[in-house]
Amino acid sequence: MLGSGGRRRLVTSLLSLTLCTGWIFAQAPRASIEGTITFAEQPDHPEAIPGIAVTLTVSSGGEPVSATTDAEGRYRFSDLSSGTYKVDVQLQGFKHVSETIALRDGSAATVNVAMELEKVVESIEVRDKTATVPTDNSDASAVISMPQFTRLPLTELKFKAALPLVPGVVRTRDGQLNFKGAPENQSMLLVDSMQTVDPVTGSFSIPVPLDAIQSMTVEKAPYGAQYGGFSGGLTSIETKPPSGAWNYGLMDFIPGARGRSGKLVGISNFTPRLFFGGPLIKDKLNFSEAITYDVNKRPVRGLPWPDNETRRQGFDSLTSFQAMLSPQHLFTWTVNGFSNRTRDANISALVPQSASSDDGLRGVSIGANDSYQFASGALVNTIFRYTRFDSDAHGQGTANMQVTPEGWRGNFFDTWNRTSDQYQLEQLYQSRFRNWHGQHQVKAGVALTRRSYDGTDRSHPVDLLRPDGTLAERIVFQGNNPLHAGDTEVAEFVQDHWAVNDRLALDLGGRFSSQTQGRSAAFAPRAALVYAPTADRKMIIRAGAGLFYDRVPLLALGFADNPTRVSSFYSPTGVLTNSLTLQNAYVAMQPGRGLVPVRSLDTSPRNTTWNVEVDREIRPNAVLRFSYLYSRTKNLNVATPIEGTGGVGLMGLSSTGGSHYHEFEATLHYRPTEKSDVNVSYIRSHVRGDLNTLSSVFVPFQEAVIRPNQIANLAQDMPNRVVGWGLVSLLGSLRISPVVDIHSGLPYSNVDTLQNYVGAPNTQRFPNFFSLDVKVYRDFQVHLPFLGKRKTKKIRFSLYTINLTNHSNPLSIYNNIGSSAFGHFVGFQHRVNGFVLDAVN
Repeated sequence: MLGSGGRRRLVTSLLSLTLCTGWIFAQAPRASIEGTITFAEQPDHPEAIPGIAVTLTVSSGGEPVSATTDAEGRYRFSDLSSGTYKVDVQLQGFKHVSETIALRDGSAATVNVAMELEKVVESIEVRDKTATVPTDNSDASAVISMPQFTRLPLTELKFKAALPLVPGVVRTRDGQLNFKGAPENQSMLLVDSMQTVDPVTGSFSIPVPLDAIQSMTVEKAPYGAQYGGFSGGLTSIETKPPSGAWNYGLMDFIPGARGRSGKLVGISNFTPRLFFGGPLIKDKLNFSEAITYDVNKRPVRGLPWPDNETRRQGFDSLTSFQAMLSPQHLFTWTVNGFSNRTRDANISALVPQSASSDDGLRGVSIGANDSYQFASGALVNTIFRYTRFDSDAHGQGTANMQVTPEGWRGNFFDTWNRTSDQYQLEQLYQSRFRNWHGQHQVKAGVALTRRSYDGTDRSHPVDLLRPDGTLAERIVFQGNNPLHAGDTEVAEFVQDHWAVNDRLALDLGGRFSSQTQGRSAAFAPRAALVYAPTADRKMIIRAGAGLFYDRVPLLALGFADNPTRVSSFYSPTGVLTNSLTLQNAYVAMQPGRGLVPVRSLDTSPRNTTWNVEVDREIRPNAVLRFSYLYSRTKNLNVATPIEGTGGVGLMGLSSTGGSHYHEFEATLHYRPTEKSDVNVSYIRSHVRGDLNTLSSVFVPFQEAVIRPNQIANLAQDMPNRVVGWGLVSLLGSLRISPVVDIHSGLPYSNVDTLQNYVGAPNTQRFPNFFSLDVKVYRDFQVHLPFLGKRKTKKIRFSLYTINLTNHSNPLSIYNNIGSSAFGHFVGFQHRVNGFVLDAVN
């Protein structure tokens, strides 16, 4: 028998065990939700999306919680009680996915999500009756994804070749891109949220391998307060995160042949592309590599064979590492290396190879991104990027350049080299959703950018000849000063995304920036809305307005040290009649005095943009868009000669330039079947401004003759344009993708012997442009048992034709009134045929 103490201990133990057992059985088993996030574009071999936030909200109220997908795209919410939950997944450029799940005690629900593209180029998706208005995007944007890069017929497999498919993006005759009426030098390219442009000129000169791109977004009116440093449009590239499964691909690995008179005369192009990647440490560290080698020979009609080619050769690569430090903590490191050289870069029917310029670029861009998401759903991103960009250009010799009524002769006059560096640091905080008259999500951050360059510029004489060959003017260049410039910009921004209800959302924010060269203080407020006026959400209205402040190009900051121009004028008998020396100087407008010299540029370009857009679902598979956009830019850098006394004047650079742009767009997006897609847009636009902006007379090559500045239609003015493309399934697995582009001819000016305008500038136009490009392709599944479990590989064979109808689209015009061929168009584009063979797993 137990003593009294033993009995007490036994009773206490039994009572404790009973209470614990009761407590255990009283607790209901907890529930969970888990799943995998993948891309819908690859149903056969889905690719996981690591590092994407998944938000879980309980219908009974309470704060939402978030989880971040791991290397395999998996997420999990555990220890959940019974109730109704909503799972939300958002990724820029893809449809917002929202799933509602009812959980019972102890249940385990699986919610797998395949992310579908929201838009492709200008495709528009209006949600069905059960969805909510797309409140995550209050501005007009266009998204191009990797499948469209490879499926549409492009003139070359570069990301810049796809941009003219977007309404509002225009490519001029010299190949330069323009966004909402502004050249790419005034626009911005972001790669993984960081500036990736030539620090000296602002051009989109840094290549990104096509197979490293996940999506590319073009925004004509980017009202997000985190965006700055441009007065044109914004292009954002998101690269693919390294995958948790090994994959590879070899594309376009067969060179294109060129024939002449029925004989093989060489290679026209050879652009093999390779990508591969996978886990280095499972669930911890992933790796990917994409590299492109490029050999391209572009013939120009109007020049004799074989001296009629622009030849480009080089490579670009992107190496990425992504470390999953925890389910909420990701660290990504990328290295983008590139080197390209183009021979005879600016030849045309009127510019032979001997008078052309070669150019080259090389460099590296190294970036790091640290992303941490708190349990509350708040996110902190810290991004750093260093870019080294070296560039140079030179003519084919040292003979005097000759500008004649029939075109250029001699050797191109200008030789330069530049070495530039750019450092960027940005930290962004994104709050969790907070409830107050709707839902609020605040973004705030600070950005620091430091740019600098050193270089040289040397030029030999330029001769302007009369029709009879006599010398009318000779321009010589004095001085060989080293060029250098630098600028530091600090910016702070804050923005509130306010979802008032499921039909109305507002974006309200502002950006404050300070530049050591340019504006010392600038505040840029922005506001935008998206609204669904009807309960069925078949109509969506977007509108917004904002201010944007551009950076001052480093090319402008080093302008005063450029070589001095000395012009000498001669009579037909060879007698010197006049001489004028133009010293480089910064100038500003003074009341009653005109343009007078100042020490430096004290301002930077400022842009005002507003737009309104209506999207209307006219049937379940067709959406119609109407939009209007207005953009006005002031304080552009303009170069113009200013005559003085005693034969001495100024080549002045001022901040007095400007432009204004109007655009009306009507777009139809029609999806007749699940695998077919058709987009057609009509754009009515007009752009007018100063002709002598720095990007017009110094980029990509300096103009031999700089005329007095005038205000007129700009070179990118295109009053009417129709652009359309489609992806259409034919019999079996055969697919065809046509692209059509019809637009008004671009403007040009008539000139005299001294290259002065004859009549109003840019009032003449080239013939209307028409091009029909077609690509036909088919995928084949190849079984390779010796490769192990992944037995099935995909081979894609494509045939393409650029300018199928061989329509005569001229690129040059004899516009000198002294030419015997005055008014004659030359340099017609011709039909180009080819094929592509790709192999991917």
